[in-house]
Amino acid sequence: MMLLKLFLFFLLLLFLPDLYIYKKHIRHLSNTWMRRAYWLPSALLLLGMLAIFSFYEPRPESLQRLSHFLLVFLCITVPKAIFVIVALLMRLFHRLTGRNLYGTGVASTMALVTLAYIIYGATEGKQHFQVREVSIESDELPAGFDGYRIVQISDIHSGSWTGNGAALQKAVNIINAQQADLVLFTGDLVNNLAEEVDEFMPILSQIKGKDGVYSILGNHDYSMYLHWDSETAKAANLESLKQKQAAMGWKMLNNDHVILHHNGDSIALVGVENSGNPPFPDLADLPKALQGTEGMYKILMSHDPTHWRREVLPRSDVQLMLAGHTHEMQFRLFGFSPSRYVYPEHNGLYREGKQLLFVNIGLGYLMFPMRLGAWPEITLITLHR
Repeated sequence: MMLLKLFLFFLLLLFLPDLYIYKKHIRHLSNTWMRRAYWLPSALLLLGMLAIFSFYEPRPESLQRLSHFLLVFLCITVPKAIFVIVALLMRLFHRLTGRNLYGTGVASTMALVTLAYIIYGATEGKQHFQVREVSIESDELPAGFDGYRIVQISDIHSGSWTGNGAALQKAVNIINAQQADLVLFTGDLVNNLAEEVDEFMPILSQIKGKDGVYSILGNHDYSMYLHWDSETAKAANLESLKQKQAAMGWKMLNNDHVILHHNGDSIALVGVENSGNPPFPDLADLPKALQGTEGMYKILMSHDPTHWRREVLPRSDVQLMLAGHTHEMQFRLFGFSPSRYVYPEHNGLYREGKQLLFVNIGLGYLMFPMRLGAWPEITLITLHR
């Protein structure tokens, strides 16, 4: 169903701008072959869409082909759409004011700027790692943890980085440069298969925190988007992913907790399995994970931010929840991202009374091989009393 909606959206994006451009600028050409040739790129893209969406399965090789196709598709269609939108706005302005602002020239310039921005997002933007510093204050925090530094990373999606270990090495260097007391990874290490991380295990195992590196699972880590021959094979893939994280020195918390000690005080670090709205899996057992943490300051790692309002707020006294999952839809321009229409909490810090949620927008990318404005994020959280 999601692929069908995506296909229909791309179909409209492909042909609606073309219809306008053809009507206004192409059909008046005297050369018949030039008029027909105008439709050739769109026809080829349509054939590519039919092939990609007909045979797509979310395995590494298929995802790579889809990503490459989407990049070409966006480089052609989005600048056209921007051209049409700007041209229509210029025409409206001309009708309202009578002033001619060279609409075609302005529209063409904006289309070229858009193309350049997409190319940047697909080359440098997806590895334009940003450190976001966040201060968390709570009068319930033990005094010994005042100034405690936590690095949160999320949504690495290692299968999307295949062949580009240098980029993840750059990210790891930035992570370690923060000299954190604790490093937390909030899920989606892979796109679907445990083997995707093999290439990057020597790099990711370099991540260090004074009190360790802890992780949880995200929806993609369960490999729920692939067709498996048996539940046994699917379970074996998940077990392999857990073993690989352990081999990297990461400690996974699956509906469990650990007690952290610092300067004579202690807090609880809690981790649950993915808890999402359908179609995402809901496997979290928050009561089990919290058992034994009564009266303590608690940090909860839960991949999907919707878990906060569904269960964490109404049924727990967790002071700080850390999530990922949204990616900010890998697009943000002038403070706007379409993710706000999907997730009430999609980026940054949220507060309800004394309970806080922070949503990290991810280190990696998925499907669309780019980030535009929603740059890959490394969060440095400092706790204060």
